[in-house]
Amino acid sequence: MGNIKTNSLQAWVLAARPKTLPGAAAPVIIGGAYAWMRIAGTGQGTFDWTVFGLCMLFAWIMQIDANFVNDYFDFRKGGDTAQRLGPRRACAQGWITPKAMKAGINAATVLACAAGLPLIWTGGPWMLAVGILCVIFCFLYTTMFSRAGLGDLLVLIFFGIVPVGFTFFLQTGTWNIGTTLAGLGCGMAVDCLLMVNNYRDRDEDRANGKKTIVVRLGSTYAIILYYLLGLCATMLCTAAIVLYRPAWHAAPLLLYAALHLGTSRRLSVTDGAALNPFLGKTSRNFFLLSVLFCLSCI
Repeated sequence: MGNIKTNSLQAWVLAARPKTLPGAAAPVIIGGAYAWMRIAGTGQGTFDWTVFGLCMLFAWIMQIDANFVNDYFDFRKGGDTAQRLGPRRACAQGWITPKAMKAGINAATVLACAAGLPLIWTGGPWMLAVGILCVIFCFLYTTMFSRAGLGDLLVLIFFGIVPVGFTFFLQTGTWNIGTTLAGLGCGMAVDCLLMVNNYRDRDEDRANGKKTIVVRLGSTYAIILYYLLGLCATMLCTAAIVLYRPAWHAAPLLLYAALHLGTSRRLSVTDGAALNPFLGKTSRNFFLLSVLFCLSCI
């Protein structure tokens, strides 16, 4: 990637991992679309675009914060080296010094809290508790849960149920079964990204004692789980739509299912560093799911 000046703007952009931002945006889009559908269907209230924008901003900054935390602590633990199979990391490559990365983590955390603070006036004390939990688990994901194989559970919660549910709650003041179904579906779709990452790194993780689901299940069952996650995501998002709309409204979601199936088939015959492009393909798939969910709501 050429010579990158230490702690330069280019280095920070690479450390932020812009390609991961669709994972933060997708649940906010799904929660917002579901809220819009309810507001339009009941005629009660109006959709607040400022609140929606703050939800998106908070999600994006927290994603960047999580990337910084992951970069720093994996480097300190020796989990990321210059020889890793996956995309290169800023601290391991020397693009960002550890001291500067710690400052970046602090700055991103403060900015995320600043973006989320106005939401307390809309959603009440619940939003303060949610914000605190997001910050806490942003750190615990890398330092504790991912090594114990619980990273997928956190993705399901903090890239699914929580952002979908509370984006909906901030617009409507309610939470219903459809919100939970859509949140679970979104979380499963986003978790496919973590599955690809862990499938690629399974041998290194096994050697380092990192017990991810892929390490526990083995290669064959991991591919099957990747496929099933996308299938279940489609079914759950469909169920959320048909609770309040005719079944044909959910037809666009079949495009996501088809793309996910195609990605699953190619993933099963790929290994090593050749899996890196599948991170982009999987991100494309679940971001498309959020867009198709919007179309279904409309």
